[in-house]
Amino acid sequence: MEKRGMWGSRLTFILAAVGSAVGLGNAWRFPGLAAKHGGGTFLVVYLLAMLVMGIPLLMMEISVSRKFRRGAIESMRGIGKKWEFVGWAATSNAFVIVCYYSVVFAWVILMFVNSWQFAGMTGNNEAAAGLFSQLTQTTGAVEGYNIPGIVLVCLLVAWGLIFYCIRNGAKSVGKVVKFTVFAPVILLLIMAVKGCTMPGAMDGIKMLFVPDPSAFSDPTLWVDAIGQVFYSLSIMMAIMFAYGSYVGDDADIAADAMIIAFSDMAVSVLSGIVMFSTMGGTGMLGDITASGIGTAFFVYPTAIVNLTGSGVFNAIFGAIFYLMLITLAIDSAFSIVEGISASVSDKFHLKPKTVTIAICAISGLISIVFVTQAGLAWLDIVDNWANSVNLILIGVLECIAIGWTFNLRKVLDEVNRNAKRFKMPFVWFAASIKFASPVLLVALFTWNMISLFGINGGSYGGYPIWAQVIAGWVVSALVFASGFIAKAVIAAKKKKGFVEDEIVWKD
Repeated sequence: MEKRGMWGSRLTFILAAVGSAVGLGNAWRFPGLAAKHGGGTFLVVYLLAMLVMGIPLLMMEISVSRKFRRGAIESMRGIGKKWEFVGWAATSNAFVIVCYYSVVFAWVILMFVNSWQFAGMTGNNEAAAGLFSQLTQTTGAVEGYNIPGIVLVCLLVAWGLIFYCIRNGAKSVGKVVKFTVFAPVILLLIMAVKGCTMPGAMDGIKMLFVPDPSAFSDPTLWVDAIGQVFYSLSIMMAIMFAYGSYVGDDADIAADAMIIAFSDMAVSVLSGIVMFSTMGGTGMLGDITASGIGTAFFVYPTAIVNLTGSGVFNAIFGAIFYLMLITLAIDSAFSIVEGISASVSDKFHLKPKTVTIAICAISGLISIVFVTQAGLAWLDIVDNWANSVNLILIGVLECIAIGWTFNLRKVLDEVNRNAKRFKMPFVWFAASIKFASPVLLVALFTWNMISLFGINGGSYGGYPIWAQVIAGWVVSALVFASGFIAKAVIAAKKKKGFVEDEIVWKD
């Protein structure tokens, strides 16, 4: 590891991984799904899905990448040369995701900067709900390509912050996460205290934690809980391969993965307390939506202007809320770039910083599409296919590659190499990787396809079919073709003297 950056300490790795896993989905999608599925009922199923699928998959990626000391592409090649394309798919899909995630980050910055406007909107729900649309000038459709100057500036700020955080890989990330992981927790606690002291807040808390037994029979509950666990932990996105490759030989992966997973869940629950208490205190429990963007930019602003009769206090509280989202978004954003950078630099023997600059520049240019007036619609389409199609299929392929074509006991031995108080049982690990996880992911994918074709007639969101084909199916095809395209590029480079590393699992 003389040539490879490493985490400065165990705590730094855990904070970085928690920071990556804990993102905007914890703050807005988790509470929305809990509201949709009877609160406590969703929590029970979510915990079950975390134990059955989330934790084993997280351990798998971290342990494999630590063993190979490589990012996703080379780690999957180490599992078997025929599986390298899976690493490329994970890396390419992460590239797609960061192109639009950076824009969501920019929107959060935009709302933070403009949170002072809530001061003049006390009780004015229409004005509060319309602030985001006014600032972004969104059409909600795939038409309209003007770019509001203030949004473009926020995008540049977002990319500047992302690059600054990962400019020196693990070294600079380690310094940043010591602030960005704790800051959102402190801000969430402040908002939770405020929310819980409001009249009606306990109605919201009761709704969040008390299970509704009848909800267990709803298949969408299980689909949403499995999906939330899968999307929340930053697995199958090349991130944990990169972060795992910087982990020291003395790390206790079994214990660290448990800490990361349950920290992620704890922040989700804390976010739920904030959302449910605040919405309960403002009499808006019925307005909580499973749509993350809808909750953060349309619904929650109406709650902000109804918190108190003081416009100034409401504006301050709004600023705290969006600052909290900024601190959540930045970790996830730069971790995605780091995952891509580690994969590509490992594969082509390039300087990581050079690759990081190139990724930020290229994806930054592409992200401009999403800050146009039509950007929200294009983002919605790309996000749906990146998550509902690409991410799930990558997960299935990783489970097949590592669970069925490789010696899974070797992987578990790596997980438990330094385990002290807790060792991952083989039955739990193997049952998850070989059976439960791929079956659950296939079921999730099948449900998504039934919803798309069987229920909605092959159309998503009411957007034009041509837009769905371009931003959805074509992008997905390119993600899974990227490995084969790269293979052709590498073959050409070999003729000019390029030599691939030998990646071997050494016992």
